Amino acid sequence: MLLPVRARKSFGQLGALISLMWLLATAAQAFPAFKQAVAESAARDDALAQFYREAAYTPVWTGQGEEYVARRKALINALANVEDHALPAARYNVDALVSQMATAKSARDLGLVEVALSKAYLTYARDLTSGMLVPSRIDDGIVRKIERRDRTELLASFVENAEPKAFLRSLAPQTPEYTRLMKEKMRLQRLVSQGGWGSTVPVTKLEPGDKGDAVVALRNRMMRMGFMTRSATASYDRDVEKAVQAFQIAHGLESDGVAGKGTITEINVSAETRLKSIMVAMERERWLTRDAIGREVLVNLTDFTAKILDDGKLTFRTRSVVGKNQSDRRSPEFSDVMEHMVINPTWNVPRSIATKEYLPMLKNNPNAVSYLRLVNGRGQTVDRSAVDFSQFTTRNFPFDMKQAPGNRNALGLVKFMFPNRHNIYLHDTPQKALFKREIRAYSHGCIRLQDPFDFAYALLAVQEDNPKAFFQSKLKTGRETRVDLVTNIPVHIIYRTAYTEAKGPVQYRRDIYGRDAKIWKALANEGVALTSHQG
Repeated sequence: MLLPVRARKSFGQLGALISLMWLLATAAQAFPAFKQAVAESAARDDALAQFYREAAYTPVWTGQGEEYVARRKALINALANVEDHALPAARYNVDALVSQMATAKSARDLGLVEVALSKAYLTYARDLTSGMLVPSRIDDGIVRKIERRDRTELLASFVENAEPKAFLRSLAPQTPEYTRLMKEKMRLQRLVSQGGWGSTVPVTKLEPGDKGDAVVALRNRMMRMGFMTRSATASYDRDVEKAVQAFQIAHGLESDGVAGKGTITEINVSAETRLKSIMVAMERERWLTRDAIGREVLVNLTDFTAKILDDGKLTFRTRSVVGKNQSDRRSPEFSDVMEHMVINPTWNVPRSIATKEYLPMLKNNPNAVSYLRLVNGRGQTVDRSAVDFSQFTTRNFPFDMKQAPGNRNALGLVKFMFPNRHNIYLHDTPQKALFKREIRAYSHGCIRLQDPFDFAYALLAVQEDNPKAFFQSKLKTGRETRVDLVTNIPVHIIYRTAYTEAKGPVQYRRDIYGRDAKIWKALANEGVALTSHQG
């Protein structure tokens, strides 16, 4: 009788561990050969070579005793289940490791096994703690700095920990988000193996009162997705309408209960595609370093929102407008620290906007955009009538352009600063109508907020007895005023087409910049697959 795949692997792993224990009992007198093999095998890896040299070549995995057996078992078991984390099994080749352990015949073989296990552990540890991919190689808009843990320290920490199984589990992000994403991944994998969500809806619009086969297809899909309980209705009744509304909310759509073209398009997205979004989100979560305690600002570009979280709990949310889907306007992804806000800000026009958008206008009409002030290198205002703009190009344009504080200012009446080399910040805007739109990608890259005053009050509440009165008093002066935050706040500009909330269904959003498609392609190239290879 054949054992299930996982059972056969466990049986083979047990045999390898027994073989290794027998070899350990006979190789104790051959330590010099072991040491030489470790030194040679680790020589090309500086971190490994340093670790073993400083440890006098004492083993991490292949020593005698229960402690070493526990380490080997924990590692082999973790590597056998990497697909739970949306990582590719072939990358760690646990079968080859088990075979190498089972066939070791000498102290030298044992030394080679020792280093092979350490190398596998370090790859696994790096992938779980900070992701398998290098984000900047995938898309130049992902400028996030990845914090890679020191490899020597990773080995040392493992050795010092008395619970190897628990330690290996702790390498993955210890966030509720990651836990929920992993759970959703497993659920969707089961669903995909059972045929997904069934037939797609074969029309471009359905609304309350409609009847027929298309409504039945919509009903069935809503039930399979979990937005509707079992029903035999063939008409677009109130239950179907409520299900569509719930679906729309979970997908960032206008929740009018009408299944229009945009809604139908999202309803017809396959379970396989949603599973890809979940697996990409897991890799993205591994890239992100966040503190579970304290306050943070979270801007999800695909969701067009900015949020404040306190100790992981949502305490403020507002709509946002993000960068337009053009090569020089897409908002980048990175983390930084908010230090202050500026009330009644001056807009210092970015050079790219001044030269690419305003210079052509000035060439046609020197009095164009008259609300902007031209400033020379000495900080003096320039008389436009005395300037021949035709002589300038994007390279030699010698002036700065500034807009004075006021209601018409492009930054509105307040901006929130986390100084960074990308010149990205959060700010108010006079263009309020854009917040009513479903897809809100219109800016030059900065993040515009629908409720900037309320956002300011929330930030100031921890340092002012009456934050609203304090803010308004500064605003009424009409003068540019910097207000420092007593406690700096981490800001994470992220991009998640799939994310979870503490309650309710998983949230899905459109891949507005196509970045997740690139990440999935990179994951697939590394061997990540939608279905498990473990059977």
